[in-house]
Amino acid sequence: MRRGLLVAMAALLLAACGPEEPLRIGFIAELTGRSADLGEGARNAMMLVVDEFRAGGQLGRRPVEVIVRDVGADATSARRSAEELVAAGVEVIVGPMNSGSIDLIQPVTEAAGVLLLSPTASAVKFYGKDDHLFRLNSTTRDNGRHYAEHYHARGIRRIAVAVNQNNRAFSESWLEEFRRTYEAIGGEVLSAPFFDSSAPSYEQLAHQLLGERPDGLLVIGNAVDSARLAQQVHKLRPGTPMIVAEWAGTSQLIELGGKAVEGLMLLQNYNHEDDSPRFRAFQEAYRKRFGKAPVYSSVLTYDAGIAVLTALARRDAGMKMKQALLSFGPYEGLQQKIGFDANGDAKRVAYFMTVKDGRFVRE
Repeated sequence: MRRGLLVAMAALLLAACGPEEPLRIGFIAELTGRSADLGEGARNAMMLVVDEFRAGGQLGRRPVEVIVRDVGADATSARRSAEELVAAGVEVIVGPMNSGSIDLIQPVTEAAGVLLLSPTASAVKFYGKDDHLFRLNSTTRDNGRHYAEHYHARGIRRIAVAVNQNNRAFSESWLEEFRRTYEAIGGEVLSAPFFDSSAPSYEQLAHQLLGERPDGLLVIGNAVDSARLAQQVHKLRPGTPMIVAEWAGTSQLIELGGKAVEGLMLLQNYNHEDDSPRFRAFQEAYRKRFGKAPVYSSVLTYDAGIAVLTALARRDAGMKMKQALLSFGPYEGLQQKIGFDANGDAKRVAYFMTVKDGRFVRE
């Protein structure tokens, strides 16, 4: 009997000395389709920040596993990807990037009690709720108001708007918030047609918008939408002032739009011209590893990673992820502090930008 007891104790000691169960973090984003540039930029940044934390020893010896899933083409694939992450036992899921994708994924994560942290989603419908959704970005209410006030003051008093119908949770909310402020200060929204990103041509849409003889055009769409429409507008009426929602502010806008997007105006939630050593180091590390420049989803996802990994490293045993994120902030992001209120909402400092000589330049 004594021999059996010794064998059992030895087995327990060996188990205790074995490798720890990995710390599993989920990542979900739009890795295919027209918003894939945002998803890829976010995924890259998530891998970068995890590797940097691991190399710096902040996470101890416990292995970290990032499980990546694509939102996919439809609601079924989005739910399936979320279910796979929950089944894998992730502590938290970073993503998705689009507000419309949250509508598909959140029922799964809420039912499982798994925290979902979106770096960029901004639809105001998600604001102020005590749930398992945290967000880093400002809301469509904040951004719509900023756009309305700024560009009305710049002399654009009559505007025609093109609205993406494929991410309606974002675009419809954005339009509503913009219109409310713009019309309250004397601006006029001449028309606001919804359009399908998969349309073979935007020529008819451009004719419709320009037919109103507006002071400027506003596109509430992604980078591909905005570049395609800008090209049509440039053919029909070059020099027309064009504004795009922050959703479009990636390098793909410039790569696809070319000369047609010169002078394009937008708001960005990070400072492209930041010359601080920390931000330069991030840019250099990102370029070296991925062969391209980071986009805004990269910056916000890197910040999301900082918050998640800091909270995981500092929490006590048994502390839930939601409690941990609320307990240890504000977190030192790349350019600004990340602080969550009791409902998991945060705000970003934003900057008005113009496309000039193939670059985003601050006004």
